[in-house]
Amino acid sequence: MVSARVRSTPQSRLVPGQIDLDRLPKAGRRILAASAELFYQRGIGAVGVEEIALTAETTKKTIYDRFGSKEGLVTAYLQQRCRIWREYVADWLQRADSTGTDRVLEPLRALLSWMAKNDRGCGFVNAYAELAGTGHAGLPVIVEEKRAIRELYAQLLTEAGLDRVEERATQLGIVHEGLIQQLAAGQHPAAEQQAFALAALVVAAPY
Repeated sequence: MVSARVRSTPQSRLVPGQIDLDRLPKAGRRILAASAELFYQRGIGAVGVEEIALTAETTKKTIYDRFGSKEGLVTAYLQQRCRIWREYVADWLQRADSTGTDRVLEPLRALLSWMAKNDRGCGFVNAYAELAGTGHAGLPVIVEEKRAIRELYAQLLTEAGLDRVEERATQLGIVHEGLIQQLAAGQHPAAEQQAFALAALVVAAPY
């Protein structure tokens, strides 16, 4: 089977303001789980620390003790979401029996499955809309996630023996992001079909 390896998660490249998720105690994991659902469904600005504490059955003090601030909690939410997606697609690739150039399209197939339970679109784009221009510690995590998508396509293109890998990977990343927005925000009935058609063209292009 072709390798399903996905490069290291952002937790291996922590920058100031980011959280080491592997060292979170049980209370911290419970807080993060509660806040992740609230942030994704309602938005970062709309959810206060008090509500998170109530949902997680803890106190504001415990949240600040574990994450330092709401900014720290939001950053951890983004880190965790990035990790969960990358583990999801790695598992998807491990189970997929596709080969060659068809395997390059597997992240799109994984995305469709992922979005069945994530109907508010891309959590990172949603977060960026609220955090852009603020200097928030979570912004580098968003950049990392988008870079990781391109790297994943580059990895699969390389394994398929194709050339112009960076160019194709960038184009596939654009198709990937566009599919999310057209399915969630655009509600476009042909988005899936057209995205796969575009992706196939990118893979087959002779350059």
